[in-house]
Amino acid sequence: MASPKTSRSVVPASVPKINPTAVVIFGATGDLTQRKIIPALYHLRLHNRLPEHFVIIGFARRPYGEKEFRMLLKQALEDFSHTHPIDQEVWHWLEKNIYYLQGDLANPEDYIKLARLLETLPEAKYYRANHLFYLATAPKYFPVVAENLAKAGLNPQAGELEQRRLIVEKPFGTDLNSARELNAILQKYFPEKSIYRIDHYLGKETVQNLLYFRFGNSIFEPLWDRKYIDHIQITVAETQTIGSRGEYYDAAGASRDMLQNHLMQLFSLIAMEPPASLEAESIRDEKVKVLKSVPIPSAEEWIHNSVRAQYGPGILGGKTVKAYREEDKVSRKSLTETYVCVKLEVDNWRWSGVPFYLRTGKALAKQFSEICIVFNRPPCVLFANSTKKVARNWLKIRIQPNEGIHLLFNTKVPNQPALEEAKMDFYYRKYGGHYFPEAYERLLLDALAGESTLFTRSDEVEYAWKIIDALRNAWNEEDCDAIPLYAPGSMGPVEADELLRRDGRYWGPPPKEEEDIGNGES
Repeated sequence: MASPKTSRSVVPASVPKINPTAVVIFGATGDLTQRKIIPALYHLRLHNRLPEHFVIIGFARRPYGEKEFRMLLKQALEDFSHTHPIDQEVWHWLEKNIYYLQGDLANPEDYIKLARLLETLPEAKYYRANHLFYLATAPKYFPVVAENLAKAGLNPQAGELEQRRLIVEKPFGTDLNSARELNAILQKYFPEKSIYRIDHYLGKETVQNLLYFRFGNSIFEPLWDRKYIDHIQITVAETQTIGSRGEYYDAAGASRDMLQNHLMQLFSLIAMEPPASLEAESIRDEKVKVLKSVPIPSAEEWIHNSVRAQYGPGILGGKTVKAYREEDKVSRKSLTETYVCVKLEVDNWRWSGVPFYLRTGKALAKQFSEICIVFNRPPCVLFANSTKKVARNWLKIRIQPNEGIHLLFNTKVPNQPALEEAKMDFYYRKYGGHYFPEAYERLLLDALAGESTLFTRSDEVEYAWKIIDALRNAWNEEDCDAIPLYAPGSMGPVEADELLRRDGRYWGPPPKEEEDIGNGES
C-alpha cells in the first residue's frame, strides 16, 4: 500500500525507525483503549510512523468477534480522535491489521492461545518476537499478566535479537511497599529495560522541551540556581470533579493520584542537573538524584508545610456541584483530599534554600498545568522613589492548555518615571509547519522504538513514593475528623494561600482567558 496521505506535516525522519511489531492490548475493550491507544496508533500511521508490517491484537473477556471489535474501535476513533475527518484509507489499513482474542486475564491457557495466534498470523514472519504488551487493565492484574505471559513463553527470552516490551499504566503501587512488591514481580519476568511505566505527562511537548529549553540556551542555565531563583511553583489544576471515580478516588486522593506521579515528574525535570547525554539512563539518573536529595520532613514539619482539602458544595461552570463527601461511593466521613499543596526542598549545591511549591486539585476555577520560576527581587535602591515596588521576574512554562513559555520582566512606563510589568510570549501552536502529537502518540512511538527516556524507572517510582508515604503518614497521625473545604470554581483553600503568604510569597494567577484561546489555538 502507498504511504497514507495527510494534509499535515510528517514527523521528522530523525524519529527512530520502528521495526515490524505486534501490539497486544490487554483490557482492549476498555476506556483507555478507545480514548487514547487506538487514536494514538491511528495518528502514528497517518503521519507515516508505523511500519508496513504491523498488527494489533485485542485481549479481553467480552465475547466479541473480530468484526464487532473493529466496529467498536472505529466508533471510538470517530468519537475521540483529535483530528477530523478520519482518513478512511488510513483506517482501512489499520482495521485489516486488528485482531481479537477473547480471554481471561487470570487464565494461563488463554495466554497459550495468544502465543499460538502470534505465531500463526500472516504478519508473524515479519515481527517474529517483536511484541509490545500494553496493560490497559486494572492495576491488580499487572503481576497476573506478567506471570502468565512468562508461563506462555512470551516474556523476553535469552539470545533473542527482537524485543518483548511491557507497558504499565499508573497507578504504579499505592505506597512504597506495594510499588517495591510490584517492581519485584514484574522484574522477575521482564528485565527492567523491557518495562515501560507510562506517565502521559512526560509525553507532552512542553515537558519534553524542558531539557532543551534549559540546556540549549546559555541565557537561562546560568540563572538556574539558588543565587538567582527565589522559589518555584508547579501547578496541575483540574476543573472536573471526581465524577464516577468515587471508589478509586476515596482510596487514593490527590496525593496518590497526581502528586506522586505527574507533579513529581515535573519537579525532578525542572530541578535536575545537566545529564551527561540525552540517552535515557543519563536523564533518568539525574531525575532520581533530585528525589534522593529531598530531605524528608518530620511529621510536624509536614503538617506545617502541606495543605490538604476537599471541595465543598457550590456552583462550577454554571452547574450545581455536590460536596466531595456527598459523591457516589465516597465515605461521608472521608478525609481524602481532592486538593493538596506541599512545600519541598532539594538539599544540594544548586537548590539549597530554594522552596518548591507543588499543588494540584479538582473542581478548580481553571484547567491548566504550569511551572513558574520566580526570580529574586532586584535591589530597589535605584527606584526608591517609585510609587510601585519593583516586581520579581517570572518565567512561566505552560504545559497545558495552549502550551508555551512566558517571561515577565520590568520595563519603564513611557513618559513616566515608573516601572511596570511586560511580557514576552511564545506559543508552540504558532510554530508553522509542525505537527504536535498527542502525549500517547509520542509515548507509544518511543515504546515501539525501545526508547525509554520518557518512561519512569523503578527506583524513580520508589523514591517518589518514599516522599508521599512520609506525607500521608504525617496526615494519618493528625487527630482530626475534618479537613478544610474550598468552593468549587475557586483556586483552592485559603490555607494554601497562607502557606506561601507566611513565606512572603503568593501563587501566580491562573491563565487569563486570552492566554487560553486568544491566540487562535488550544
